[in-house]
Amino acid sequence: MTELNEIEQVVRTRLRSLRNTLGLSLDELAARTNLSPSTISRVETGKRTISLDILLPLATALQVGLDALLDVRSDDDVVIRPTPNNSGERTTWMLSRPTGSTIALKMRIEPAHKPEEQRVHPGHDWFFVIAGRVRLLLGEREITVQTGEAAEFATMTPHAFTAIDGPAELIMIFDRDGQRAHVHHETTGHPTPESSPDPASRSQ
Repeated sequence: MTELNEIEQVVRTRLRSLRNTLGLSLDELAARTNLSPSTISRVETGKRTISLDILLPLATALQVGLDALLDVRSDDDVVIRPTPNNSGERTTWMLSRPTGSTIALKMRIEPAHKPEEQRVHPGHDWFFVIAGRVRLLLGEREITVQTGEAAEFATMTPHAFTAIDGPAELIMIFDRDGQRAHVHHETTGHPTPESSPDPASRSQ
């Protein structure tokens, strides 16, 4: 099947589905478009070529734009295919698009060879442990988060976390401040304009 035929098939399917969703018979849709019921039927079943003079009134009557009817993008606008980004003892996989206001990522962490430096940044952090155990330091508190447990905390509290005994894997969600703190600092290895050396704006 050629690309043009594929597009036409998608449009025909959408036209029929929209008509059924709106509960319109062929006669009712014909009355709204000044097209004959047989013409609409032939368009839906592929027995008539789709032309702009037919498509425009159908789109208007079905309350949908032409761009939506003709949109045949692949699943790439929906499906995200994460790739690993290794930085020393941490590997991250971005699970959301960089244009969003909320960031989601998967992180694999190894046990630290030295005590973690606690940092702060605006906002909140949330993570879910999918494998292993995590030691979360919140100021003077030390909390163990087990597999299947989640943690949420205000990030203006000094904090750090590391794996216990062996590797641990997390799903993390945070905002842009959290991304700059958790991702940019770890991957660059040095402060950037978005990861200031000021302790009040750096994070684990």
